[in-house]
Amino acid sequence: MSFREGILIGIDLGGTNVRAGAISWDGQLLNWQETPIEAMRGPEAGLLTITQLVEDVIVKADRPVAALGVGSTGPLDRECGCIQNPYTLPGWEDVDIVGPLRERFEVPVALENDADAAALGEAWVGSGQDVKRMFMVTIGTGVGTSLILDGQIYRGRGGEHPEGGHIIIDPSGPECYCGAHGCLESLVSGPAIAQFAKNADNLKSSVLYDECQGNLKKIDASMVFNIARGGDALCKQLVEKTADYIALGLVSIIMLALPDCIVFTGGVLRSFDLLEARIRSVIAQHDVIIPATKVKIQPAILGQQAGMFGAARAAQLLLMDTKK
Repeated sequence: MSFREGILIGIDLGGTNVRAGAISWDGQLLNWQETPIEAMRGPEAGLLTITQLVEDVIVKADRPVAALGVGSTGPLDRECGCIQNPYTLPGWEDVDIVGPLRERFEVPVALENDADAAALGEAWVGSGQDVKRMFMVTIGTGVGTSLILDGQIYRGRGGEHPEGGHIIIDPSGPECYCGAHGCLESLVSGPAIAQFAKNADNLKSSVLYDECQGNLKKIDASMVFNIARGGDALCKQLVEKTADYIALGLVSIIMLALPDCIVFTGGVLRSFDLLEARIRSVIAQHDVIIPATKVKIQPAILGQQAGMFGAARAAQLLLMDTKK
């Protein structure tokens, strides 16, 4: 049997849940399952959860496995196959995830950063199909970026994952945990939008204040966007400010890489309809020395399954490389 007849297993490991899917060589999802990872129980219990989930998916697919891929929250050491001290997986310091899976299933195992895996999935069977240069931007609790070039993940020096979410947009802006002031994540992430709202001088005159009943801890980005739809002055102002900052981040990406398209995803960008006009207006202002407005800006289409598809694609690329 050719290795191309086997299934690819894609695992998306997050701080809350883990998903696993059986995917055909041509990118068809055969079946998938999801379960809580319960990271606080420790990596040994977590690895058992992942293994059992994969076994269930394989049984349901009823086909031999060709390779397995993991897209995980980071930081990671891809060379040794380890998860390193991730904020979202407390207690998982220097955990070898590749070794146990390779030993259990006896197939090649690839490990990728979750942002890179999601981008690889979109480039393979999602919004970035048949695109030579695809940049993916995720804006939610944090800001992640990834560049897919000729179907491969672009890697920085030493194979490290570049952090486009921490490019400096406003040096006088708020401090980020990365140590910088005014990086993109500190300006447009969900928590950043909520913090801008809480610090607003005119908060008490806004519907936002009434909605949270004076308890500022209840304010989040989705509340800001929802109230902006009703015409509230403060929330509309915050949306415009967010759009300006996102646009400047995209301008920096366009100036540096001039990709064919930018694919976006994440909780904040679910409200793209409120942000789009202003984002495109700002980008158009920079359409002078490069064709900035010709860069397509479009939503991701794989949703929460992007990481699974991307992990499976990483496994496929690894297997193809080993067969050369």
